[in-house]
Amino acid sequence: MNVKELKEIIGDKKGVELLQTVTSLFPKEVIFSTSFGIEDQIITEWIGKNNLDIQLFTLDTGRLFKETYSLWSRTLERYPLQIKAYSPDNSLLEDFISKKGPNSFYESVENRKECCRIRKIEPLQRAISGKKVWITGIRSDQSVNRHDMDFIEYDEVNQIIKIHPLFDWTFEAVKKYCKEHYIPYNVLHDKGFPSIGCQPCTRAIQAGEDFRAGRWWWEDQSKKECGLHAVKS
Repeated sequence: MNVKELKEIIGDKKGVELLQTVTSLFPKEVIFSTSFGIEDQIITEWIGKNNLDIQLFTLDTGRLFKETYSLWSRTLERYPLQIKAYSPDNSLLEDFISKKGPNSFYESVENRKECCRIRKIEPLQRAISGKKVWITGIRSDQSVNRHDMDFIEYDEVNQIIKIHPLFDWTFEAVKKYCKEHYIPYNVLHDKGFPSIGCQPCTRAIQAGEDFRAGRWWWEDQSKKECGLHAVKS
């Protein structure tokens, strides 16, 4: 089944209904990546409360905020779910740190992307291997690189269909939904962190700053992606 056919079947379905349709079409072949961001917590709620046939995983980079680990525990307490953790390959990480040091990502875009490749991209490829559909919490207004994406698309890099159920949601709508449904979310979101990644690479943003200004703030705006959602040019 291609993306066009899938879009026709899904039609105007949203939220839980959308996910139920996808799992019926691709049994045992749907996976959801959570970084425990506020968007991901909504999708986790839909999966957990409706017992959807979707496998959950997260990328434990080893440099997450303590608040993220706390939310991870709270999420497991709330929902009857298993969230499989994928960590960096020890040999790759040890070699990188031995040669360039623990904070070389501040020194160049190349070093930062290599760090992201080891801590995120390689573990991701292991996580999604053999799956047909990858569910994400991506929203279109999260960065300039995501405006050209669609809520259903084919990821040529990873050879997998990607679905973004919250693609057209605003950050304000996401927070409102979580509060109305008492969904636990990272306390850092209330402290100026709209986007939360690794602790050394994430800061709070100031009023008027771009949504992604707190991620890799020392780099050019157009480079602020880690490669998880890369698009072939």
